[in-house]
Amino acid sequence: MGRLFISTGLVLVLGWTAGAFLPRWLQFMFTMAMANGLVSLGIVLLMRGGVVAFGQGLMAALGGYAAALVFLHWGWQDALLLPLFGGLVACLLTAPFGPLLARYRGIFFSMLTLALSMVGYGILVKTDSVGGSDGFNMGRVTLLGQNLADQHVSMVLFSVTWMFAVVCSMLAKLYFSSTRGLVTQAIRDNELRVEYMGGSVANTMAINFSLAAFLGGMGGALAVMALGHIDPNFSYWTTSGEFVFVAILAGSQSVLAVMLSSLVLEMVRSFSSAYFPSTWQLALGLFLLLVIRFLPEGLGSLWTNRKTKP
Repeated sequence: MGRLFISTGLVLVLGWTAGAFLPRWLQFMFTMAMANGLVSLGIVLLMRGGVVAFGQGLMAALGGYAAALVFLHWGWQDALLLPLFGGLVACLLTAPFGPLLARYRGIFFSMLTLALSMVGYGILVKTDSVGGSDGFNMGRVTLLGQNLADQHVSMVLFSVTWMFAVVCSMLAKLYFSSTRGLVTQAIRDNELRVEYMGGSVANTMAINFSLAAFLGGMGGALAVMALGHIDPNFSYWTTSGEFVFVAILAGSQSVLAVMLSSLVLEMVRSFSSAYFPSTWQLALGLFLLLVIRFLPEGLGSLWTNRKTKP
């Protein structure tokens, strides 16, 4: 445990140090990659229980809208407070659906989460008070009550997002190794045996769904802070598909692989859209097919499988 906390501190310091030497466009790309990686980490959490959520975009949208609305109407502008509030709102608003979704597996769970996301998309598009289909802009955040100069905004957002990504990844790693995390894996393998042994499959899956919503809302709030704009497309099915892409690319064995996969997606999106604007999705699809063919357990299997071999 102590070694994990020391490693987390070192990673934080190394990331902040390296980020200070990056140009602004790279800081922005890394910020978006880590923010979206948090959303995909929620999908990986559910994947360890044998289900895939195609509605994680709704969680990101709820967190993003919550952060942007309290910024505009309540004057909450702190970069450390807004992501936590966004995650909490996403968790509370979707928690009532957890017990229902926990009863389903396979394609049924995926389609129900997708339907829930598209219902949210429809509501956001038709609600003029939150900007309708165009959404609305969000101003510049502060840090611990201090206004940020133009030359410092990018680095501060990078640093805050890096901190949340590293800390949440550490906590996710601890959760995966905890009793409930191991029960989640057992549910994926044989949920009937888990019930016979006294474990509650429904409660475990419902809790995992709420945790995934919290991570999604937090990632959505961080992304909105970096972009300065929120619109219903955060909840659209194609956005959820990108988060699923990252989760499948990473696999369910390593939290580090989730962040690396999110960075790969952002790099391919940035460079391919610049040089191949009409075919960058094709490049993503081909890359995913190659990973599924040669690394069916995801990028994380490159180092986790070696650790388990005698």
